[in-house]
Amino acid sequence: MAHRLSKKTQRRLIGVGGVALLAGLNAPAAVGFASEQYYEYKIAQPGYQAKYGSWKQLDIPEEFRTNAIHAALLHTGKVLIVAGSGNEQKKFDKGSFDTVLWDPRTDTFKKIPTPDDFFCAGHAQLPSGRMLVAGGTARYELLEGEVERAGGGMRVKNENPDRAISLKKGTRFRSPSGVEYVSKFDVTVPKAKRTQKITYNKAGVMQPWKTKVKASEARVFVEATEDGPTPVTDKRAQYEILGLKGKDADNTYGLSEKITRDKQDFQGIKAAYEFDPRAEKYVPVEPMDKARWYPTLVGLQDGKVLAVSGLDDVGVIDPGDNEIYDPKTKKWKRGPHRYFPTYPALFLTKGGKLFYPASNAGYGPAERGREPGLWDLRTNKFKKVPGLSEQDETETSASLLLPPAQDQKVMILGGGGVGESKKSTSRTAVIDLKKDNPAFEDGPDLPQGTRYLNSVIMPDDSVFTSNGSKDYRGRGASNIHKAQFYDPKSNSFRAAASPKVGRNYHSEALLLPDGRIATFGSDPLFDDQQNTKLGHFEQRMEIYTPPALHKNAKSRPVLGDGPQEVDGKGRATFAARHPERVANARLMRPSAVTHTTDVEQRSIALDVTRTKHSVTVDVPKDRTLVPPGWYMLFVTDDDGTPSKAKWVQVT
Repeated sequence: MAHRLSKKTQRRLIGVGGVALLAGLNAPAAVGFASEQYYEYKIAQPGYQAKYGSWKQLDIPEEFRTNAIHAALLHTGKVLIVAGSGNEQKKFDKGSFDTVLWDPRTDTFKKIPTPDDFFCAGHAQLPSGRMLVAGGTARYELLEGEVERAGGGMRVKNENPDRAISLKKGTRFRSPSGVEYVSKFDVTVPKAKRTQKITYNKAGVMQPWKTKVKASEARVFVEATEDGPTPVTDKRAQYEILGLKGKDADNTYGLSEKITRDKQDFQGIKAAYEFDPRAEKYVPVEPMDKARWYPTLVGLQDGKVLAVSGLDDVGVIDPGDNEIYDPKTKKWKRGPHRYFPTYPALFLTKGGKLFYPASNAGYGPAERGREPGLWDLRTNKFKKVPGLSEQDETETSASLLLPPAQDQKVMILGGGGVGESKKSTSRTAVIDLKKDNPAFEDGPDLPQGTRYLNSVIMPDDSVFTSNGSKDYRGRGASNIHKAQFYDPKSNSFRAAASPKVGRNYHSEALLLPDGRIATFGSDPLFDDQQNTKLGHFEQRMEIYTPPALHKNAKSRPVLGDGPQEVDGKGRATFAARHPERVANARLMRPSAVTHTTDVEQRSIALDVTRTKHSVTVDVPKDRTLVPPGWYMLFVTDDDGTPSKAKWVQVT
């Protein structure tokens, strides 16, 4: 006879079985939760942090959260975070432009009135400590299918040598067939150029002066006043400018370029400003001659700044009409002509030549301007260098002048194919420019193919790299939550603690005066692996504390009182309680970074002299090695533990 269980026992067993079944179903989640808890416990341990460092998310008040497109460290110790319209069409349409000033010492923030849309501008440190900001956004792109009205460039000609012509936004241009177009921006056309020439007849007798007038020209983007295909044209014609009268009407006219309903790219502005770190405001200076969106600004040995590349005022990549800013006169002049893709990385090297490692970001054809080389600004000659592998994957790569700058080695890290390519590379490569015939040599691979990698030079001559994504703008949830240190001496990577916030396009990282690293931004196309949810800009900020500051925080070297400027011999002396603990000194130029491009940061090794109570450093006099400006002075001990920085100006 079978034994029958009571109903109470049945209910108990069913309950136990249900719990067991539920536990079985939730086992992966339970294991995942336990693993996450253990991981959080592990990375919080002093031993782990002394080996790998640590990350901390900064609590930013909501009113100061912004889309960090650009970040620059100022000699006041504060960080300028520039968004402009922040890749948000709605903000652009409203004229709502953002700049936030962050003080890392107090974690306080301040909003700065922003006069123009500096979204995708260029920037460079000036000798005075001011920050030059030039270019930005005049118009957002329209993709194919979004263009309702034909548009394109209109060349405005002025044949009057006595008067410039200013045309306001909204000026109408009428074609010979009666089709009208309207300008989208203000434009000023300079006076025509008048030249006089003396001629002689066959008998050698001087004839009356012959005067020639050469029309001046400016270009403006125009849009048809009506929808549809009728206004589309690729034929050159002369256009009447409505509203002009008398001589102005006789001497001024338009010449159309190609007017289409194709995709219309972003368009740049000519505006230029100096940001004053003391007054904490933008100060307008003479605008550039060319409008630029995605330009690179690079400081030269004489304190001037070269502006290179960018999309112009009709959305066309600049053909090579570079220009130079003089901070003494606050004016621009024409520079040497050379074409580069947008946001090219250009590093000032000994002798004054600029080295282009082929790193760039954004726009330009795949077959032009992609080869690395040395550019001599005086002769405008460009000497290509060999050896770079996977040369078709240099867009969105990181690059830097390796520390110390005296070694004259440049490194390129990762990168991807042109445009929205899915290709990415784990390749790194280093070139020694001191060699007679320099060539790239492959370095150690990154953990995986990486675009948008951020790289920061450290006071101990290592290079900290973090974040990036495998695919274009993080498609397919491809952000890389990894960080590592590169050691130039051993030519190898070592692991660092992993960031929690993923970052790709429009992200930045820079060294702070206390030896920590701040990371900002990220602008993914999508927020999910299936690429179905539109991405949101990452407004969280993370701070990385390196291992040495965990291991030796209480015993780091300390520099006492000293000058804020080197003397005529390039020397500066600082009080020190334990000069014997100072092993090395580095002069480090503060970053100005955007789109993985940071041509400002560099680290210069200094000679050190110690007395019983002081440390004296000697700064090289070669301004191609040490461009004029403000620098952070770090000293390190034998373990590579850095002091807090002292700010020193080199003139």
